[in-house]
Amino acid sequence: MLDLTPQDWTAIGLSVKVATIATLAALPLALLAAYALARWRFPGHGALNAVTHLPLVLPPVVTGFVLLLLFGRRGPLGAFFADYLGIVFAFRWTGAALAAAVMSFPLMIRPIRLSFESVDRRLPMAARSLGANPFWAFLVVELPLALPGVMVGVILGFAKALGEFGATITFVSNIPGETRTIPAAIYSLIQTSDGDAAAMRLAIISAAIAVIALTVSEMLQRRARYGT
Repeated sequence: MLDLTPQDWTAIGLSVKVATIATLAALPLALLAAYALARWRFPGHGALNAVTHLPLVLPPVVTGFVLLLLFGRRGPLGAFFADYLGIVFAFRWTGAALAAAVMSFPLMIRPIRLSFESVDRRLPMAARSLGANPFWAFLVVELPLALPGVMVGVILGFAKALGEFGATITFVSNIPGETRTIPAAIYSLIQTSDGDAAAMRLAIISAAIAVIALTVSEMLQRRARYGT
């Protein structure tokens, strides 16, 4: 129907791969940060809240530049990962996943935090009074009750990671088959005189995925709110 080319399928497949890994990588940290912001009070609480939401207000190019400085081949973190773990981020798909994870992180935290805040604090306290340790009370009481919000965060994070462009192209460039995701492919196509039709195909696919993600997210939020 859309007459996708092999290059289109490569960009789509890479985008899904990058978004999936970015979401899975960001989820544990998003859970921890959201729970800390929702349940704990400590010095620096406001600073943590500000830092976790920083990628939302910073220009994506700035975020990509910071990632390049830190995780580039000669950056302090990039050199460590490359030398000791064999993981290279700069100009690789792994870097695209890292950039997408950073940019999607704030969108994941917000619904997860609200979901934890809606859980009655007396429930985990009751579990602990019956002998459960704090981690077990979190795992069997709080997390299941907050699961709709967690799923909303995952879906929104995946959608954001799928559409990430600015930080990604700054950090890992636009390399066909390696870092050229759907947004980068659209950007490349609109630079050519005959690329409008191909760019439109990818734009339709990108918009369709975003609409599906937002629809599912809204359904989960409604179910969590009204129980239907």
